[in-house]
Amino acid sequence: MLDLVIIVSVILVAGALGFQSVEWLPPETLEPVQNVLGLRWVLSGFAALIVGLPVGVMVQGAYRRLERQLRQWPIELVLTRAVGLVLGLLVANLLLAPLFVLPIPAGLGWLKPLAAVVTSLALSYVGMSVADTHGPSLLRLISPNSVQSMLLAEGTLQPAASKILDSSVIIDGRIEPILATQFLEGQLIVPRFVLAELQALADSSNDQRRSRGRKGLELLKRLQQNYSQRLVIHSADYPDLETVDAKLVRLAQELNAMLLTNDYGLNQVATVQGVRVLNINDLAQALRVLYQPGDTLDLKILKEGKEPSQGVGYLEDGTMVVVEQGRAHIGDQLPVVVTGALQTSAGRMIFARPKTSLKT
Repeated sequence: MLDLVIIVSVILVAGALGFQSVEWLPPETLEPVQNVLGLRWVLSGFAALIVGLPVGVMVQGAYRRLERQLRQWPIELVLTRAVGLVLGLLVANLLLAPLFVLPIPAGLGWLKPLAAVVTSLALSYVGMSVADTHGPSLLRLISPNSVQSMLLAEGTLQPAASKILDSSVIIDGRIEPILATQFLEGQLIVPRFVLAELQALADSSNDQRRSRGRKGLELLKRLQQNYSQRLVIHSADYPDLETVDAKLVRLAQELNAMLLTNDYGLNQVATVQGVRVLNINDLAQALRVLYQPGDTLDLKILKEGKEPSQGVGYLEDGTMVVVEQGRAHIGDQLPVVVTGALQTSAGRMIFARPKTSLKT
């Protein structure tokens, strides 16, 4: 029923504008017309059917898409964006007040409404962007007596820090399955200068760089579709800083956010400057299974080892397994028993023997 009301309302508005459009025609064009009222109705019907009907269908479709998107948003996001919108409009009105007092020549009277519209739209967008980044703080201002606010004030509950994504962790792709597990909390922030870096890679003449850039942009598109309420594109930029890493550190300091990366250099620089860092590689290392002597695992022997009787295979996480008496089983999948492990600068190495050889 609402869809029909929207379409009919737009058609009626278009018809009314068509009916009124006769007043906008030069008088000399109406002199040959015998029936001006009939012309009004013809123009009204033309505007209603040719303009009003398709525009009404588009408005109805846009309304339905907006409705579906709003239903997917959590109530916290709706409240914070509403507060950001109101604050943006309030600041816009305060800034525009002196403008409307100033005398403006008659020929430039259109400047006032244009400035009002542009300023209101711009500050409304800024207010909603700030609300996306600092949503929990706004909610605490709205409801300081809520349970969450009291726990935060007492220090019992620590708010989830926002996470700033750099290009390396986006291109890497492992952030997507990590988000699917729901272990990672807080807002995800992608600065526009990181988007620009990915776009530059995607437009590169080098095939490998172009593939990496497109992979990162495709991942961001999926994250926007699946986590639209959490992913925020931040407009901050720092022209005085030359490198993207320096900009990431500055933004993290200003927002009191954490950096999410797998770049070792950025990790070290950010840590030195007091920025908290989550490194995907550290997480992957921590989640590796720790095999103890006596544990059994199925392994495919892929190649020869350094010693005459050794064979080498790899676990799913890339850990190398050196199998004594494994050279004779190259190409075979067989159960092996762990005999020891060694942590090297290149990673963890496991030593094992075929299970059948232990029985003999």
